[in-house]
Amino acid sequence: MVTITELAEVKIKELIKEEEDAVGLRIYVKGGGCSGYQYGMSFEDKTSDDDTIIEKGDVKVIVDSQSAPMLAGAEVDYVDSLQGSGFSIKNPSQIHLWLR
Repeated sequence: MVTITELAEVKIKELIKEEEDAVGLRIYVKGGGCSGYQYGMSFEDKTSDDDTIIEKGDVKVIVDSQSAPMLAGAEVDYVDSLQGSGFSIKNPSQIHLWLR
């Protein structure tokens, strides 16, 4: 379903340690009006029964049932370059988006 690179795993793990009650990082898709769909991320302190949970090492990535089909085959990466740093979601069915 969703692939998490090793760099993303390290960064997610680092960020989760800073959150008190976080059990994982939620990735979701939301309507963006004229520009189409947009990705979002937030830390979660609980999961729902219909969530998909992807585990990579000690990291949990949570995807809700409505976002799951739109994220199928996507790769979550973390990029740190001169142009900036942040999470990148590469989705074969959509364009690349950066989340800083």
